[in-house]
Amino acid sequence: MDDLDCSGPVLEQTLRELKIINRWLGGNQVTNWGLKSLIQAAAPQARYQVVDLGCGGGDMVAVMATWAKKHKLSIQFIGADANANTIEFAKWRQQEVEEVDWQVVNAFDPKFLDEQVDLVTCTLFTHHFTDEELIQLFLVLKKKARIGFVINDLHRHPLAYYTIKWLTAWFSKSPMVQNDAPLSVLRSFTRKEWRVIFHQAGLHKTKIQWRWAFRWQIEVTI
Repeated sequence: MDDLDCSGPVLEQTLRELKIINRWLGGNQVTNWGLKSLIQAAAPQARYQVVDLGCGGGDMVAVMATWAKKHKLSIQFIGADANANTIEFAKWRQQEVEEVDWQVVNAFDPKFLDEQVDLVTCTLFTHHFTDEELIQLFLVLKKKARIGFVINDLHRHPLAYYTIKWLTAWFSKSPMVQNDAPLSVLRSFTRKEWRVIFHQAGLHKTKIQWRWAFRWQIEVTI
């Protein structure tokens, strides 16, 4: 999934299976919970703008849009991904989702900071980076988001690793999923590691909660 030129049937099969995994394990709601917490803690607004960074096939944007509609929140979403093929797939797959601007953009591109938004969400995105890259990413997000950002990502743990390895070997038809799902657990972080990274990025208003299916729900207030 780190290959920004990845495309075609392999990419499409991978994105479909990732949607299934996240639905089965209930991990998508972690982002909604974090978003709700930051919105409730901030001064009320009539409308919000939210960037879903590393949006992939747009499934998380669709989940958040449904949640926002249910709770009568006016939110304009931006689905952002550095892979142009992924964005085209998201546009096709999420045609029924309203109020979404799909953008091909790299968070490290200076153009990403041309406009501020209220909130940024990162779902299963941060484990693709090294500690040093994450520090740089968070420095960018400090400038991008007015309110804060939400991280929904994996907890590195032996049980999480062997569980996902068994599950993907059992049901997955995507070689990318079979390889990348267990690798993603290995590349993820512990609570202690998150605290060190946030400290080095100068982020001190952070809330780290462990959730079911070995997920971290992290809320960072700017």
